[in-house]
Amino acid sequence: MTDSSKPSVRQLAGKCYCGAVEYEVADAFRYAMNCHCSQCRRTTGSAFKPFAGIERAKLTVAAGADKLLIVGEPDGHDAHCRLCGSLLYSVVREGAFVHVAMGTLTDDPGIRPSKHIFVGSKAPWFTITDDLPQHEEF
Repeated sequence: MTDSSKPSVRQLAGKCYCGAVEYEVADAFRYAMNCHCSQCRRTTGSAFKPFAGIERAKLTVAAGADKLLIVGEPDGHDAHCRLCGSLLYSVVREGAFVHVAMGTLTDDPGIRPSKHIFVGSKAPWFTITDDLPQHEEF
């Protein structure tokens, strides 16, 4: 099979709240989950962070790279828009993967969260009402 005959992977678009940072990511996510850990709650300001994981090389910042605020180390950090504060993605797993904050996608991905993680530290005021599996930790 030649490169030109390989089926192409659909690219998804995403952006921050103010639109200063835009990214593209392959619709080839490996996994998706809802994380209830205290860090995800604080960075999103929400009860949990729905995220989708993919190899880092499959996400590119299409516009506004100079507007990114990186919090953390090169191989493990959160990438926010420095203007509006939106959390766009997290670099994880020793820099090999990114966890895309699903709320920043402007296109519908071909994956849905499959479980809830870190429910042992979830917000006490939030009740999980779906039937997805729940894990105390990861």
